[in-house]
Amino acid sequence: MTRKSPKLAVDAAILKNDSIILIKRKYDPYRGKWALPGGFVEYRERVEDALIREAKEETGLDVRIERIIGVYSDPNRDPRGHTVSVCFLCEIAGGDLNADTDASEAREFKLSKLPRLAFDHGRILEDVVDLLKKTKD
Repeated sequence: MTRKSPKLAVDAAILKNDSIILIKRKYDPYRGKWALPGGFVEYRERVEDALIREAKEETGLDVRIERIIGVYSDPNRDPRGHTVSVCFLCEIAGGDLNADTDASEAREFKLSKLPRLAFDHGRILEDVVDLLKKTKD
């Protein structure tokens, strides 16, 4: 009997003042929708390294991981199948904002004026906003 396991992914919440960097997806699922930069962890790759790689590939930005936001594991969060994502809060450490690989566009959005997001990324950004409020208190 073959045992099924979820796929492992990472998402980057890249903050810039009161804004977040989002990418417009180039491919399905959710082609043309805005999302957090991220992707699948490769075999023998640490999640932190996958996050840094995916952020660079999709946004052109070098990022520094600040902290983990959470682990998102709803089996229905990705239409391709059960995918668990580790999401990290990041800051920009260098590079120039420029879409590449799986992204057709990369842009900065005010946290108060977000577009409709793919996957469960709206939920993740609610957690980001809550986290930011707690750190200010």
